[in-house]
Amino acid sequence: MIDSMAAERSPQTAVSAAPVLELKQVSRTFGSTCALSEVDVVVEAGQICAVLGPNGAGKTTMLRTVIGLTQPTSGTVRVLGRPVARLGARHGRDRVALVPSGDRTFYMRLSGFENLLFFARLLGMPVRVAKQRVRQCLSDVDLSDVAGKPVSTYSHGMQKRLSVARALLGQPALLLVDESTHDLDPAAARRVQELVSAVAGRSAAVLWATQRLDEIRAFADRVIVLNKGRVLFSGTVPELLAQQPKERYVLRLRPERPLGDVPLADAAARLVRGVTVVPVDAEHVLVELGPDAVLGRVICDLTQCGVAVLACREERSGIESAFLSIVEAPDQ
Repeated sequence: MIDSMAAERSPQTAVSAAPVLELKQVSRTFGSTCALSEVDVVVEAGQICAVLGPNGAGKTTMLRTVIGLTQPTSGTVRVLGRPVARLGARHGRDRVALVPSGDRTFYMRLSGFENLLFFARLLGMPVRVAKQRVRQCLSDVDLSDVAGKPVSTYSHGMQKRLSVARALLGQPALLLVDESTHDLDPAAARRVQELVSAVAGRSAAVLWATQRLDEIRAFADRVIVLNKGRVLFSGTVPELLAQQPKERYVLRLRPERPLGDVPLADAAARLVRGVTVVPVDAEHVLVELGPDAVLGRVICDLTQCGVAVLACREERSGIESAFLSIVEAPDQ
């Protein structure tokens, strides 16, 4: 399902001319520390914009600035065409929602239903409307069957889904997600992604901060790489992948016939032409492919020379390699 998420959404068909979210030259300093430096971000309706960055990159500060919890030192933040400081109950404040990274944001002794009803009332919904909306949101995240149970009995993944349900209460035009899958198992993380993608499918803009690099593939429409408060890259996922260095693979080998006194890994390095083959240990080699090299040809050459390839793994994912090549560049 996730593989088709981005394809099923059409961010180009935005319903409004102005972007849902626009940051222009936004900087935020705390004393002598610069958390954000001249950040430019634009997110249209229906788009998922992923923000990648290591710890301390400024991701959470960016989200706090967008939602109005932190004021920028300089620059402007506009949401739904208005400066974020001017958003109010009548001008879209309830159309901005946050899925936080932490769990301790609910009343653990209350049920899921009671928690969401409390937050719906904070949004100003009449009791009857609030109850209907809470039931719908619980159904949307598949928690209807545990709606009456205390949140303290919910699993970690269920609490994350409840956080998404809370964010859906006001039918947000802008959804901010702060590393909400970093400590989830793959199935739970996948479910949160599906829910957020469905929100974007209803023309909401999504700003998704994460350290899980591979989860943005076929999910995010645009990517920002943030490090030390600065935007080092902004573009699509394919454009990010184009930043990666040469492909590198680790092969596990076994001789099918005698190779003389030459160690297996050294022999393999001599048998393959046109690529860089570096011995790792007695039975593993690291293969670095150039722009015109094909891994299948390397494996075929080794096999024909009497060396079987027992296992093959990419040294790093493509997105990880591209990310590291950007944030670890000498001038960063």
